[in-house]
Amino acid sequence: MGVVAPSALGVTAFVEALLEGRSGVSKISHFDASHLPTQIAGEVKIKLPSPLPDRKVAFLLSAAEMAWREACASGAPPAGNGGIVCGVGLELFRMEDLVARDAPGFEMPKDRIERLSFMQTPSDLALSIVSHRLGLRRPPVAHVSACAAGTDALGHAMRLVRSGRYDFALAGGTDSMVNPLGVAGFCTLQATSARNDEPTKASRPFDRTRDGFVMGEGAGVLVLERLDRARARGAEVLGEVRGYGASLDAHAISEPHPEGRGAAAAMVRALRDAGLSPEDIDAINAHGTSTPKNDPVETLAIKTVFGERAKRIPVSATKSMIGHLISAAGAVEAIAAVGCANRGYVHPTINLTSPDPACDLDYVATGARRHAQKYVLSASYGFGGHNAAIILGTKEALS
Repeated sequence: MGVVAPSALGVTAFVEALLEGRSGVSKISHFDASHLPTQIAGEVKIKLPSPLPDRKVAFLLSAAEMAWREACASGAPPAGNGGIVCGVGLELFRMEDLVARDAPGFEMPKDRIERLSFMQTPSDLALSIVSHRLGLRRPPVAHVSACAAGTDALGHAMRLVRSGRYDFALAGGTDSMVNPLGVAGFCTLQATSARNDEPTKASRPFDRTRDGFVMGEGAGVLVLERLDRARARGAEVLGEVRGYGASLDAHAISEPHPEGRGAAAAMVRALRDAGLSPEDIDAINAHGTSTPKNDPVETLAIKTVFGERAKRIPVSATKSMIGHLISAAGAVEAIAAVGCANRGYVHPTINLTSPDPACDLDYVATGARRHAQKYVLSASYGFGGHNAAIILGTKEALS
């Protein structure tokens, strides 16, 4: 696995930050946001070793190379033909590129990939760069299902590998909307928190004082292959993508169905695909956006699927510490779930000090909790009504 997150670079540092309850949210620094209602975000402040101008492309390349190095570290490299399946965010022109092109003395970058990426970075280009760098021969697949894209990519990649169409896959998501147009757009929708004086306390999933989500950025990539092939080459197996389910609310563009029908359907389909029952799930990594409408609807959907047992399943919201990474969210949260579970913990949902009465599950609000886990459900729900859920098996489930 490889991760670029607002709180840390690399899986080990990322998991440690989560277990410590450390927030990566701060004042926006790489553009002037002082005129906007929201002036905070989960920014990646670590300088990456990439000359690529678009942040989400640089994030993806860094996370993919990190995951690939780890996949090859304990054994021979994955064999056969592989490809990348990735959730990628919206495409935006970079105004500084357009200005630079007409500036005196401008020279086009010499590297052929940088030349292609200079004017704009379409989703397929981000994936093509990774494919070129790592020698992946299967066609890259981009998911653009908004906030569900990273989880959709993991589920799709699992099916490609399970069916034998790919021998292995790099699966994940990347995004960066921490830019003037992205932040201003969500401000216009009044969807983001304006708690600018307390950045680390702004993302408050399931809390009655929440006032919107916090934008984040980053990337997460996991290397998937069949279990027998991984073991045969001597790889360290971190976990298993056991099942995947998706649905569409067909209700509204920017809010979930009030009864959580689509979210519940995605979870039920993931369980069915995994061949598991609700009783088998030991923890839930929630979408947990910290918006007034999502959190109670997600709570209701969990109750619909798990019944009375819902209140006995530990639930955590990674977004409380890193913000909402949009198309990268599901992949980064899957890494969070697997990484923490393999250490024997569920990470906390920070800033949950005054629970919303409509959000009455066990959200692990007072710090990391030691908890044995075989199977974790991780879910993502996006604009347009996209819903996706995956079941992750831990090292304990595979032992």
